[in-house]
Amino acid sequence: MKSILIVDDHLIIRDGIKYYFENDPDFTITGEAENGLEALELLKNNEYDIVLSDINMPEMDGVELMKAIKSNYPDQKVVVLSMFNEAAYINKMIAHGASGYILKKSSKEEMLDALNNVVNGNDHYSNEVYQTIINNIAGRKSKQRLTLETELSEREKEVLKLITEELSNQEIADKLFLSIRTVETHKRNLLEKTGCKNIAGLVMYAVERDMI
Repeated sequence: MKSILIVDDHLIIRDGIKYYFENDPDFTITGEAENGLEALELLKNNEYDIVLSDINMPEMDGVELMKAIKSNYPDQKVVVLSMFNEAAYINKMIAHGASGYILKKSSKEEMLDALNNVVNGNDHYSNEVYQTIINNIAGRKSKQRLTLETELSEREKEVLKLITEELSNQEIADKLFLSIRTVETHKRNLLEKTGCKNIAGLVMYAVERDMI
């Protein structure tokens, strides 16, 4: 069973999430914090498979918490659970290494999908969040045309295109007749060649360069 640390300054939100997972066979809430500082204290002595964090919190907000987690616990997976669907918030959290970003109005099913995707090594973004990312990139692209700086192999380009279509590692492997390990290797190579930190970064990279 995978463990979750909830970080949110609203008790009603924390209680609601705990209710969601009360009888879930795959996930359990093993910690909760009201802000980033409390979360960091818990992370010192406890291990969690996923940190599920809000952004707007007192004392230490989600952005500063994200920075601290990636600095001290680089392998820790973090999923943002926020009411904000603005590009400024999304871009900050992605830039600092969030593995997922979902909205507080998301259904229990979508939340479970996000957590399952993240624990399996994939990123996950709500459809509305994903659209905000794409729209933001399109706006920037109209002002400045970027060129491809790094030569990618044809296979890497194929994998990148399927990543932008939100396919999982298994789906990409099936579509290209590859093993999951080979797909993971291509993803690592793409991240290294492009300098991106995560899958959302790769999507931005592809859109900005008219590769999709």
